[in-house]
Amino acid sequence: MQVLSRLYQSAFYIATPFLPWRTPELLEGPGTLKHLPALLQHRNLQRILVVTDAGVEQAGLLGPLLDLFEQKGMTVDVWKDVTPDPTSTQAASLAEAVKRFDADAIAAVGGGSVIDCAKAARALIARPDRSLSEMRGVLKIRRRGLFFAAVPTTAGTGSEATAAAVITDADTHEKYALIDTCLIPDAAVLDAALTVQLPKRLTAAVGMDALTHAVEAFISRSRTNETDRHAAEAVRLIVKHLPIVYQNGDNLESRRLVLHAAHLAGLAFTKAFIGNVHALAHQLGAQYRIPHGEANAMLLVPVLRQYGSRIYPRLEKLAAAAGLSQTDGAAFIELLNELRQSLDLPAGTESLQTADYPAISRAALREANPLYPVPVIFSERDMYEVLRSIHL
Repeated sequence: MQVLSRLYQSAFYIATPFLPWRTPELLEGPGTLKHLPALLQHRNLQRILVVTDAGVEQAGLLGPLLDLFEQKGMTVDVWKDVTPDPTSTQAASLAEAVKRFDADAIAAVGGGSVIDCAKAARALIARPDRSLSEMRGVLKIRRRGLFFAAVPTTAGTGSEATAAAVITDADTHEKYALIDTCLIPDAAVLDAALTVQLPKRLTAAVGMDALTHAVEAFISRSRTNETDRHAAEAVRLIVKHLPIVYQNGDNLESRRLVLHAAHLAGLAFTKAFIGNVHALAHQLGAQYRIPHGEANAMLLVPVLRQYGSRIYPRLEKLAAAAGLSQTDGAAFIELLNELRQSLDLPAGTESLQTADYPAISRAALREANPLYPVPVIFSERDMYEVLRSIHL
């Protein structure tokens, strides 16, 4: 299995520069959401389906945007049935809503769940001949579909920059990813003003998700100079500014920089991929409904420790990027541990059941291999060790 995984990863790494990568057209800075209607109208897009969730609507974030669409004479409908960890059923329902409305563009306003659900629906519209389960994995879509704008309201997933969408199967409850360059949004709006109302715990959790993206991309065997630059800068910004926005959510400049860091981390991991932290976090989310960012926060340090000293040379570079005076791997891991503690995020969970270790470990291994170019390919025993370390 290890040999086959490494061969697969090497082949994909060689092919990566030849794929049709692109970056979304970016509107960045507090208040830039107001420019989205003009951006769409400039492309002769008039029927816009806005995808969101109840939390975004209740926070009053949609009202000004809908008013701007109306002022420009554009026709808009809102679909707000996305829940955390969106399911294949939700994505299918959204795809039907897009077709009924006859939309010529989709605008996803929300966190990673909203953006991923919209991506999955877009894939279904582009490929009506395939189900989501048939498109799981890499390069199974190959059609771009409707114009898609992503507006993150959390600073975490970086989904507005990535070629991936994570969906939970409605029947099996297994999480899986669709990965294709055609899923990269056409436009992204990084408006830090939209993140000011985030609760402290959510701010912390999504920030740790972004940090995990950056760290896993940096230690990936598929890293490049470009992904290294994005990931290292994301680590620097998050380590410095996430504690600030956790304590003072009204600090708009630090909010802007954390949102920018999450975007950089997204740019990094969409090419360098994630790793065993996410493979396990996805299973904990599917099995126990543990929020994704919190699962990453509790798993990041144990997984890095399980990798051992083989990753220390890479972590030394991140320690330097984070401004540590002691730039060694162990010091960087301890910094991550201290950051999690300062954000009042749990080190583990009481939900975890020993009897579930085999199923969780096998599912995580299926996700990670052969796709994720992790620095060390875990065995089932490695997975057990990590799970024991977070079992309270």
